[in-house]
Amino acid sequence: MRAGIRILDIDHYAPFLLNAVSSAWQRQTSAIYRRDFDLGIVDWRVMAMLNIEPEITANRICEVIRVDKAAASRSLKILEAQGLATYAASNSDPRRRSWWLTGAGQEVHSDILAIALDCEARMLADIPPEDLETYLRVMRKMLKNLDK
Repeated sequence: MRAGIRILDIDHYAPFLLNAVSSAWQRQTSAIYRRDFDLGIVDWRVMAMLNIEPEITANRICEVIRVDKAAASRSLKILEAQGLATYAASNSDPRRRSWWLTGAGQEVHSDILAIALDCEARMLADIPPEDLETYLRVMRKMLKNLDK
């Protein structure tokens, strides 16, 4: 409290810290992905999903990485234009497409994954494994709480 006004303690406010870490992470990694691959952070997240679940739909991508349909569609178009992803339309509904990485997409994915894992290792340096496991468990619980 200051002069009778409640003040937010951002060092102990979980949403602030979560957003600060996320913003710093995105700034750092996005700059590398743009410079080296002409791809943004959402494009990388979409690529990761195409690698995790080949023949995935845009709706499923949105569900897992929590982006809106427009952002996922933009990324899929970028990946397709760069020859990194392709799709097949459903026989029952031509608007429903299943997407996957091309051979070139697999190579770029592998290159970006190495960078992402290196950046993650630097971010997590000096954090004991038991603290990291606690952090991951808490983050999963937060996601569940937000989905209620």
